Amino acid sequence: MSESFKTIRQMCAEFGVTPRTLRFYESKELLFPQRDGQHRLFSRRDQARLKLILRGKRFGFSLEEIRQLLDMYDRDDSELKQLRKTYDIACQRLADMERQRDELNEAIAELKQDLAWGDAVLRNADRPKAAE
Repeated sequence: MSESFKTIRQMCAEFGVTPRTLRFYESKELLFPQRDGQHRLFSRRDQARLKLILRGKRFGFSLEEIRQLLDMYDRDDSELKQLRKTYDIACQRLADMERQRDELNEAIAELKQDLAWGDAVLRNADRPKAAE
């Protein structure tokens, strides 16, 4: 076997994924391993694609967005075109993440206020009442 190909086990070890994940990406036509009997052999192209898939997932891109970027690269080797599309999607994703962060920060602040109120009520309830 050529050094440029990796088995499913080697891919799992290198990229920290499960065989099920690789088969899933294959079923979604994001990876195209060669077959040697029952064995899947992943080319350097598949390895590069998996790296991009995992990076895209880490940044919150949908599989469809990742597919569009990979398909565009396959159709047109123009790195500038791919970079422009990736940049646009990444800007949109960053805006979404910042919006989610802001919403989460607001929810955290509200929860802290509610907890402070609850703490004060509980402390007051735990105090011995003065004799009347």
